[in-house]
Amino acid sequence: MKRIMTLGFLFTVIFLYAGHSEYIDAFPKAEAGMERYVLNLQKQKDESALKVELIIGKIVKTDKNNKYFYYGSIKEDVVKGWGFTYYKLDSLGEKAGTMMAVNPNTPQVKRFIPLGGEPFLIRYNSRVPIVVYVPEDVIVKYRIWTAESEMKTMKNG
Repeated sequence: MKRIMTLGFLFTVIFLYAGHSEYIDAFPKAEAGMERYVLNLQKQKDESALKVELIIGKIVKTDKNNKYFYYGSIKEDVVKGWGFTYYKLDSLGEKAGTMMAVNPNTPQVKRFIPLGGEPFLIRYNSRVPIVVYVPEDVIVKYRIWTAESEMKTMKNG
């Protein structure tokens, strides 16, 4: 059973990287002080009904009551000669948030604090990896958004 699970894991890893490995070399290496994150998406039946949300942030110790976010903006760039889009966050700005009074004796907890603003949604495309460059102490997370299959009609008037 353990051998089957190991083979299944290896097959999954090979499947995820098959077809993408030739493209990853087209993307620039991470600059000093930066890290490159790569996401290879699985092929889906209807990729037009999907979006990928990039959630970039940092794990910090803070109170658990207030809502926090970082300032910053994700920039899009294109790999010259290939036309592939990649995403870059040069730096995280200041941390901001609500200012609810918290008992000073309340212990702080480690929390993931994301960039603020609107969700950063990009097209789902299983043929090319999603490549994101961020400072070394920053983490990239993601969510897959799915559209409902039924289209609804708006009322005029």
